[in-house]
Formats: sequence, C-alpha cells, structure tokens
Amino acid sequence: MRIGYVLRRLGFLVAVIWTAATLNFILPHLAPRDPVAEQITQMVAMQGLTADALEEQIASRKALFGLDKPLWQQYLNYMWKIAHFDLGFSIVNYPVTVNQLIAQSVWWTVGIVGISTIIAFVGGTLIGALLGWQKSPKAINVLIPPLMVFSASPAFVLALVMIYYLAFRAKLFPLGRPFDMFIKVDWTDIKFLLNVAHHAVLPSLSLVLVSLGSWSLGMRAMMVTVEGDDYMTFAEAKGLKGSRLFFQYALRNALLPQITSLAVRLGTIVSGSTLVETYFQYPGLGNRLGGAIAAFDYYVIAGIVFFMVTGIALTTFLVDMLYPFLDPRISYQRGS
Repeated sequence: MRIGYVLRRLGFLVAVIWTAATLNFILPHLAPRDPVAEQITQMVAMQGLTADALEEQIASRKALFGLDKPLWQQYLNYMWKIAHFDLGFSIVNYPVTVNQLIAQSVWWTVGIVGISTIIAFVGGTLIGALLGWQKSPKAINVLIPPLMVFSASPAFVLALVMIYYLAFRAKLFPLGRPFDMFIKVDWTDIKFLLNVAHHAVLPSLSLVLVSLGSWSLGMRAMMVTVEGDDYMTFAEAKGLKGSRLFFQYALRNALLPQITSLAVRLGTIVSGSTLVETYFQYPGLGNRLGGAIAAFDYYVIAGIVFFMVTGIALTTFLVDMLYPFLDPRISYQRGS
C-alpha cells in the first residue's frame, strides 16, 4: 500500500471532519430561535424577576458560552475546542458538558445497537449467502418473504408491535427502561446483569430483525452475481469441494460490499436507534439526541451529530485501509 494513498485518505478524513464541524457551527446560527434566551426565561419564570434582571441573566449566560463575541471569533473558538475534543456545555443541563452526556449514554447505545448490528450482520450475511447459493436446499427459500417484510419495516414499528404483544399482553418482557427501577445498580452482580439483559431483549430484537432482512437480501444479490464469474466456473471445473467453493470463493468475494455497508451502518447506529431507545426509555445516544432536539439544546445536538459523522468517517477510513488484506486484488499501487 502506497504512503501517498494513505496520506490522501487521511487528508480526506480531516476534510470530512472539518466540514462536519463547520456545518455544526453554521446551522444552529441560522435558526430563528435563541436557545439560551428560551432556557433562561423558563428558569426564571417562576422567580418573578424584572425584565432588566432577565436581560442581565441572558447576557451573562451568553457571555459564558462565548455568544457575545463576533461570529468569526466564535467559529475559531469552536474549532479550537473541537480540535481538543471539547464539545462544550449543555445549555439545558449546565454546567454538565456534552462530553459527559455522551460518555453517560454511548455505552447503552453500543450495548444495544452496536451488538444488534453485529449479530444481524453475521446472521444476515450467512443466511443471504445460503439463499443465493445454487446448491442450497430449496426449502430455505421460505425465508425470503419474511425477510423482505422485515427489511421494509421500520425498527420503531416492530418495537411498538413487540411492546404491545410481548410486553403488555403476554408480559414476557418489561415495557421499558434499561433495568428494574428498584434494583441495586452493581455491574459486578450477576443478578443485575441478567436484569439488564432481560430488558435489552425487545429493543435488540427489533433492531436485529430489521437489519437481518436487509443484510440477507443484499448478500443474496451479491452471491447470485458472484456465482456467474469466471473464477467460480474455473474453481468448480477443478473439482474443488462445495464447502471450499462456498466459503473461500463465493462468500469471501461477495462479502466486500457488505463490509463497506457495515462500516457506514456502525457509524449511523445513533440515528437509527433514536425512536427505538425513546419507546423503550433507554438512556442511549439516540434518546439523548431526541431530547436535545425537543429542548433545542443545540450544543448537545451538534456534539452528538459530530460524534456520528466522525464515527462514519473513521470506520470508512479503517475499512478502506483493510481492503487490501480482505481482497489481495486490491493493492492501491501506483495508478489506483
């Protein structure tokens, strides 16, 4: 792999992150609402302050956030903080920082959405490969209709159906929350961990089923394409065993687009989980983002969106660097 190619990809990565940070700064300033004024007004509404006192409170808070400075200076200060991984303070939850809020929520999202994505990717890839493999039993084709239904269904719709039938009617699972309200939080206690796992079944299942359908159908289409290639015909003519043909030739080559999709999917797990986490009252990043949008806490919105974009850029970069190891035909040599 050429150093020049790696440097170009690093430059592209930096450009993407810089563009995301710039848009995060510009877009909130185009909104007609003033989140600082709204928040201070709500806070002091019950205190009976005069108009002058209210204006002093708003001016003081804006100075604290640096909003009293010229726009160009605000932009430079913002970019300086971004370069030092400082996403600022939450307007609604001041003096809590955005970094603290993300740190509190990210592991819930990783635990639910991240693991669900990996499970759906592995399961969907294998099922799709078998569906597209000509030598597979014909009985496996009965999976195609339900997979098509799942792939076309939004995760939050499945979440609502499961809440009603499996939690509310059958009472097999809790209606929501990450764990029971009155249980002692102790991550070293097996009882607490089992309780968390029990609460995680429905939100995870809703995400897995939707993703399973799309991964399976995508892999099935790739397998059908791969089976017609010359190297597959040549390998079969050499008398290679069916299992070797399936895993080392068909599956390995059809897997590359799936890997790219996985990188993008991992970077967008927050946006895909917002409604699911909200319905199940999960304290993840998706739920946090939804609450920030409702309260117009744009520092939290900008911080989570920046976190998402950076995640997509980083995972895409890493997968791009791993491609030559996954497929020897890709070398990124001169001229590529």
